[in-house]
Amino acid sequence: MTTTTGPPVLQEVTYKGYDPQITRRLFSLLGPYRWKFSVAILLMLISSAAAIAGPYLVMIAIDEGMGTGSIAVLRQTALFYLAVAIIQWVSTYLRVNLMAQVGQSIIYDLRSQLFTHLQALSLSFYSHFSVGRVITRVINDVGVLREFITWALLAVARDLFALVGIVIVMLGMNLRLSLLTFTVIPIMIFITTILKRYARENYRQVRAAISWVNSVLAENINGVRVVQAFSREKINYQLFRDVVNQNNLDTNLRAARIASAFPAMIDLLGGLATAMVVWLGGLAVINSLPESGDAITPGILVAFLLYIGRFFDPIRDLSRRYDSFQSTMAGSERIFALMDTPVEVEDAENAKKLPEIIGDIELQNVSFYYQDQSQSEEKQLVLQDIDMRVQAGQTVALVGKTGAGKSTLIKLIARFHDPTQGRVVIDGIDLREVTQESLRSQMGIVLQDPFLFNGTVAENIRFGRLEASDTEVQTAALAVGADQFIQHLPEGYHSRVEEGGAILSVGQRQLISFARALLADPKILILDEATSSVDTQTERIIQQALARLLDNRTSFVIAHRLSTVINADIILVIKEGRIVEQGNHSDLMALGGTYYQLYASGFEE
Repeated sequence: MTTTTGPPVLQEVTYKGYDPQITRRLFSLLGPYRWKFSVAILLMLISSAAAIAGPYLVMIAIDEGMGTGSIAVLRQTALFYLAVAIIQWVSTYLRVNLMAQVGQSIIYDLRSQLFTHLQALSLSFYSHFSVGRVITRVINDVGVLREFITWALLAVARDLFALVGIVIVMLGMNLRLSLLTFTVIPIMIFITTILKRYARENYRQVRAAISWVNSVLAENINGVRVVQAFSREKINYQLFRDVVNQNNLDTNLRAARIASAFPAMIDLLGGLATAMVVWLGGLAVINSLPESGDAITPGILVAFLLYIGRFFDPIRDLSRRYDSFQSTMAGSERIFALMDTPVEVEDAENAKKLPEIIGDIELQNVSFYYQDQSQSEEKQLVLQDIDMRVQAGQTVALVGKTGAGKSTLIKLIARFHDPTQGRVVIDGIDLREVTQESLRSQMGIVLQDPFLFNGTVAENIRFGRLEASDTEVQTAALAVGADQFIQHLPEGYHSRVEEGGAILSVGQRQLISFARALLADPKILILDEATSSVDTQTERIIQQALARLLDNRTSFVIAHRLSTVINADIILVIKEGRIVEQGNHSDLMALGGTYYQLYASGFEE
């Protein structure tokens, strides 16, 4: 189980800190919303300028208003301060609203792109990439990106603009007090460099830890029946609590300790700078000492103290944004790594729509190996030199031991994989020359482990042909013998089956998947051990339906039961990736070869 092996490291992105390529791709997401982003930047500049003006107005009020006893100046300054505050409030409100729209729109686009890409990825991707890890990237990592775009992106620009503006104003007011304030900056840079080194690795570990939690949760929820059947609840709980969840807790606590160190350091340095300015600036005011040719007035000192607070506020905020930036970079690398995962089977640029097919199928010198096996020096072929021709309307049964290559051969016909060598031809057309959609829309596939979606029975049967009427849905169910048990459900065809068909037995789910395939009226029908999960009585019902429904339909049947195979027009015996025998049941039994041995050793019912 995943819970016993430690955090998943296979194919995890190695976090490199700041990556300019990732940053460029992030900014490219803003493309469709440039005008909103530009307006938000303008509003940010206005609100930042208003914030910087506040302490300067306080200085005027103290020195030129209270210092000279001018009520008019004091009143005018107070009105200006109020106007600046209103401008800051309005511009901030509009900016946040605009960026919220931009952030949500980008996340909508990104999740749509991810979903489309996940739908296109080949089956081999899902054979080694857990569902939990995929969900982590689509939900958690994209959620982190939304927070960064909505709140952090312009906040960083605002903080940098505020810092520059405050430094310029402070230097203009008094050079020596400014330099005194800035003496703490080298200390800040030194500490920041040290903390940043630890923060990078910690944020990578945080993303890996939550990915592990999601992966284990998905695994245990999907396998809950097996868990309960073997009374593994306590053991799984202990593994989740003491290993998986504890790792997530420890990793996040380490990240929190590092994240909390920087704001505390900023507060300490800010306090140190304030103390120095209060002491030395206060002495200058008391003694009326000139500083750089200008006397330090009470107004200048108060404004400086306010600016010191505002100087360290954006630095403190930038430290929090740095945390967000670290999470965003780590999450973005994982998102883009998923989006960059190549689609193994793609339509050619000039791919055409497959016309309505008759059903003649031919495999010409076909060999195949999986991509992940190709890295070894000696390629272990799954299928080797397969030559096969099936005429329209024939039923072909594929038999052989587990791992012989039967399912792979079926996947090549459905073009879930492309052959490494040779070609697959339907009605004289190479499958690589046509679109996958036009091919599979004329095929029906029923797998060993049927999957039902969250919805009604009728919606699941109608899955491959949405325009089908209720009468057609019921006719398909009647044809495979599913109507009887469906009518006994609480709401009949409108009964909800929940994800995976949890309220139905394996045999019932299989019958619904038969009805789904047959309603689509495919020219080619594939049954991949589709009767192995049903009882004998249910299989009898299916056999009666198939005898009629397979007529004039090219069909491929993978089965371990003789009753499913015996009436096939052609039986292909596959051994170690090769077709070693082919013919009908009587001919193969007369040969006394591999098929006869399979029959004698347990294939017989």
